[in-house]
Amino acid sequence: MKKLSILLVISFGIFVHGQDTTFDTSESRWSMFKYDMKNVFGGMGHAYSRPFHWKGDQWGDFGVTMIGTGVAYFFDDPVYNYADGIKEDIPQIIRDYGFEYGSPANNYMITGGVYAVGLIAKNKKLRRTGVLLISSASTAGLLQQIMKSAFGRARPLSGRSKDTFNPLWAGDKDFHSFPSGHAILAMTNAHAIAKQFRNGWVKGGIYTLGAIPAISRLWEGKHWLSDVVLSVAISFFTVESIDRYLDKKYDEKYNASQKRVSWNLNFGPGTVGLQMQF
Repeated sequence: MKKLSILLVISFGIFVHGQDTTFDTSESRWSMFKYDMKNVFGGMGHAYSRPFHWKGDQWGDFGVTMIGTGVAYFFDDPVYNYADGIKEDIPQIIRDYGFEYGSPANNYMITGGVYAVGLIAKNKKLRRTGVLLISSASTAGLLQQIMKSAFGRARPLSGRSKDTFNPLWAGDKDFHSFPSGHAILAMTNAHAIAKQFRNGWVKGGIYTLGAIPAISRLWEGKHWLSDVVLSVAISFFTVESIDRYLDKKYDEKYNASQKRVSWNLNFGPGTVGLQMQF
């Protein structure tokens, strides 16, 4: 019931926000569905092929992401020790939310539900949003599964150090730390939904809801800080890539004048941060 309530709230919010869009009453839902699913897979292929087309700016973003992940690596141990120490102080409802929202089953229930509402209502904006959500989650989700097995990094709760790797082995879940699937799915959804709104407070609220599952992986001992940092970056870059692809397929575009995402490393007294501007 709680999951259904979350789905209805998200769908209703996007539906209300999209009331300035038109409804297509002439095309059949089956035709819409076939077109949309074609774009789901088209978006996945587009995202996976992007590294072969990167130029200066894109390689710059990649470099900043790698630097940010490397910096986070040096803080893996102290951050884990701190997060583990406060775990019992975190309200159980927040801990449950962090786990449930980032799980694949619940993720696809929400993303599929948003698309289903758009298809039934023949709402172009909700349909496009659903396609963006499903394609982005599938792209990033498959990538993280491959990376988990390829790197085989030990989870914090395994009792092994952050430097322990067992590459090319998918049989032991204790070696599925890098990157974080919960963080990727939660932040992918958050960014895809937040792109529809211009209000900074609304965006901030959506990103906060997406960040909780990502942060929760730290106090649950499932992932290191560097795992989560890279996961968040993968989420944003995946959504941006597929969103640009869908711009060519649908009339509905989100904040078309603000497609650029920039990353900056911030250093200060007692502070190291990776800042994203959108």
